[in-house]
Amino acid sequence: MAGSTQSPRARYREQTRVEIKEIALRQLAEGGSAAVALTRIAKEVGLSGPALYRYFDSRDALLTDLIRDAYADLAAAVSATAGALPPGTSGRARLQALAGACRDWAVAQPHRYLLIEGTPVPGYTAPADTLDSARAVLGPFLPVFAEGEPSAAVRPVVGQMTAWAEADEAVAQWARGNVPAGAEGVALAGAVFAWAHMHGAIGLEVSGQFTGMGHNGGTLLTAQLDLLADAFGLD
Repeated sequence: MAGSTQSPRARYREQTRVEIKEIALRQLAEGGSAAVALTRIAKEVGLSGPALYRYFDSRDALLTDLIRDAYADLAAAVSATAGALPPGTSGRARLQALAGACRDWAVAQPHRYLLIEGTPVPGYTAPADTLDSARAVLGPFLPVFAEGEPSAAVRPVVGQMTAWAEADEAVAQWARGNVPAGAEGVALAGAVFAWAHMHGAIGLEVSGQFTGMGHNGGTLLTAQLDLLADAFGLD
């Protein structure tokens, strides 16, 4: 439709932004966040330094776009896995499948994973909306734990998460968008534990910390999540 057709100027702007981000991702893969340099990007794109600022007004603005894109892609991978699971899939199997989707995504593009889950970029503060992006990744994990029977070992965290949902309406609404009312605390606790297990194991793996240790990162993660499933009484 005519109303949705971009002008040539708008198309050129969008294409240039995409090219800038592709170069930044390559720099990120080569040397981490410290290697992302606007001056080098401008030279490669064929723009002057001031001209580049018409597309991204700072390095932080560029990093924010890369972070939003990474979270969106990871959330899409997790959601696609959740949607493909057959009805009746056990909670334990669902947990393993969702975590496997996170690991597969991270291993395939470790530079993007480390951008969102690795060491914080010095001097950079992410906008508040990236929190919603992060929650989109964890959303499919909440129903996995909603009907769990938490063991004594994890009940203190369930209590803390229940209090959090009671005190923060935004958190409560997010949880209730995924689980029935009353299940917020156990679901949030399970998701927090899953996040900690996944990103501990995955982060160590993709940063090369397991090299020479004689085990496979996927095997370790599977074992960790089986223990977590036991702790929450998942079938």
